Amino acid sequence: MGYFYLLVLVLFSRSCFFQTTKGLQAYQTQLFLQIRKHLEYPSQLQVLDNYSGSLCDLAATAHMMISCQDNFVTELKIRGDKLANVSGFNGYAIHNKTLSETFSINSLVTTLTRLTSLRVLSLVSLGIWGPLPDKIHRLYSLELLDLSSNFMFGSIPPQISRMVKLQTLTLDGNYFNDTIPDTLDSLSNLSVLSLRGNHLKGQFPSSICRISSLTDIALCHNKLSGELPDFSSLTRLRVLDVRENQFDSQLPVMPRGLVTALLGKNLFSGEIPAQVGILTHLQHLDLSFNHLSGTPPSALFDLPNISYLNLASNMLSGSLPEQITCGSKLGFVNISSNKLVGKLPSCLDNTSDKRAVKFGGNCLSIEGHQQHQSSYCKEANTRKTGRKIALLIAIIVGSILLLVILAFGVLFLSRRCFERKTLETQIRQKAVQENPTTGVSPDILANAIMKLGTQGSPVSRLFSLEELEEATNNFDSSMFMGESPAGKLYKGRLENGTYVAIRSLNLLKRYSIQNLKVRLDFFSKLHHPHLVSLLGHCIDGGVQDDPFANKVFLVYEYVPNGNYRMHLSESCPEKVLKWSDRLAILIDVAKAVHFLHTGVIPGVHNNRLKTNNILLDEHRIAKLCDYGMSIILEYNEKLEAKGGGLKSSQRQTLEDDVYNFGFILLESLVGPIVSGKGETFLLNEMASFGSQDGRKRIVDPAVLMTSSQESLSIIVSVTRKCTCPEPSSRPSFEDVLWNLQYAAQVQATADADQKSDSTS
Repeated sequence: MGYFYLLVLVLFSRSCFFQTTKGLQAYQTQLFLQIRKHLEYPSQLQVLDNYSGSLCDLAATAHMMISCQDNFVTELKIRGDKLANVSGFNGYAIHNKTLSETFSINSLVTTLTRLTSLRVLSLVSLGIWGPLPDKIHRLYSLELLDLSSNFMFGSIPPQISRMVKLQTLTLDGNYFNDTIPDTLDSLSNLSVLSLRGNHLKGQFPSSICRISSLTDIALCHNKLSGELPDFSSLTRLRVLDVRENQFDSQLPVMPRGLVTALLGKNLFSGEIPAQVGILTHLQHLDLSFNHLSGTPPSALFDLPNISYLNLASNMLSGSLPEQITCGSKLGFVNISSNKLVGKLPSCLDNTSDKRAVKFGGNCLSIEGHQQHQSSYCKEANTRKTGRKIALLIAIIVGSILLLVILAFGVLFLSRRCFERKTLETQIRQKAVQENPTTGVSPDILANAIMKLGTQGSPVSRLFSLEELEEATNNFDSSMFMGESPAGKLYKGRLENGTYVAIRSLNLLKRYSIQNLKVRLDFFSKLHHPHLVSLLGHCIDGGVQDDPFANKVFLVYEYVPNGNYRMHLSESCPEKVLKWSDRLAILIDVAKAVHFLHTGVIPGVHNNRLKTNNILLDEHRIAKLCDYGMSIILEYNEKLEAKGGGLKSSQRQTLEDDVYNFGFILLESLVGPIVSGKGETFLLNEMASFGSQDGRKRIVDPAVLMTSSQESLSIIVSVTRKCTCPEPSSRPSFEDVLWNLQYAAQVQATADADQKSDSTS
């Protein structure tokens, strides 16, 4: 009989459990339908129209994802297409930009707070407008809150500091126009604080420096002012981005572990502190467009991990030590538009090192490199000398007054004459101690630590036609590697055993050899880890039967592992790349193009970007080839004669590179077989990315099997923006690179989680 009652109890419990679970699912579904209604039925949520199952079983799309744990919704991510790029937003609804006038952000947040188990909430580009309600803190379980690219304004609610589990707070691209709350230090688990692109004002709250868990602080593109605090207590901080504000103090003290410091376009003044020499992890430092003065510390150029250093458009003066050393990873330096004098140190000389250096707009003793007359920089140095003279005069006047006082003391206090003489001697000794003679100059110190053997061989080499004929067995067909609009390509082996790639070009006679050499010399000095290096060239004077042509051969480094397109092809299954490998290659190429656009003067645009021009070495490191052919093959004499340069077409050509890179992204998603159907077909098929079935139909199976939905969605979004018909709507390459790196980070996290699950 006892067993019978036990069985009844078990059946009753199971019945209650299933009823509770079913009721919970129905309740959450009802809440989600209300959220959809509040958001005015966005197209991204159309998947709910004919769906009758559990929210927890709903397949993720490129724009929407729901995750559950124990039948409770724990993650909600919705990404719309209403970009917050309106100038002059005044706090009211805007047709086709924001949600309607009847929208209530208060009602939306009230409904969201009923999802009490939410740990991740991301509502991006949905046209949400209005002040963020205080009740947002009722989402007490949130670990990530992302409300980027909407139309929220007013204050960031101080009550947000009560969300103590919060690890990531992202409110980028809104219209918040008050001060940053001074209570955020209550968020003891916060690692990422990102408030970029708002209208925040006031000072940087010093309380933020008490959040020891912070790794990223991004407050750029706001109206913050005043002084930055001492960041040395933030030992985990890796990224500090406060660009384009109005900070007007001296540079702050930064923590030793900092990797990226972006402080450009502010009002920082004073000298760059020697303390930067201890930032051994620093890779990227931008101090451009400030009011910094003095001579940059030598240690700044020799940090072990520094790769990008931008000191442009300040008031830096004096001369850099001629024998200054540069770190081995330093690839880009910009010291232009300052008031530096003297010689350019050898490690910053483009002809003697493999790095891009901008130094125009100074008074350096280099002819023909856009330098000002020495009188231009005398003003800064005169002011500096004037301050020294004023200090010296003050010391002299003070000494005279002191002597007068001593003289009166001798007259009226003759009994203390000996003591007065002793005191005068002591004062003289102190004056000598305060003005010692310099015993060791900075040049001698720099010379003592200078690396040996850094001069190396010349950057570019002039080859003879006989050398190239011998290297290619007289351009034998067995050495032929392919042909493109840029010319035929051959593999060659030089006399010293080095393999090279030789590109043959036909140029019209109007291209003067002198002008061509200048261009080729420019490209031979471009060195980047993801560019195929131009080793040298050979210019043949022409063929007798064709007096209107010159034969030119470009000699490049040889990259042995084929092109990216080949590795995307199913015809070579053993080499087909998984998604994380494709992202790594795309990041390499984006870095190279970003360098070509912004890392050299003039910028190199219209680089014929396509998967065939991305080569992979034996370690699958990507290198871009055939870049800059638009400059080598085209020459607009009228434009050059007018001194117009590339300014009139620079924006358009830059957008062409973004557009073409969008098709590289597209080919990375769908594979070369589908992409071979043409540009129009692909653009029409992009609509398929919005649904799960559509993705399965068009996306390369190798991508689907090795990618996470979130990482894939990020790249799909970037691809759409890059291939936008309106050039002004396309992103910059900096934005493209950032999104690629973010997608790779998301994928790496997903791969690590999957590996952890499989081993547990």
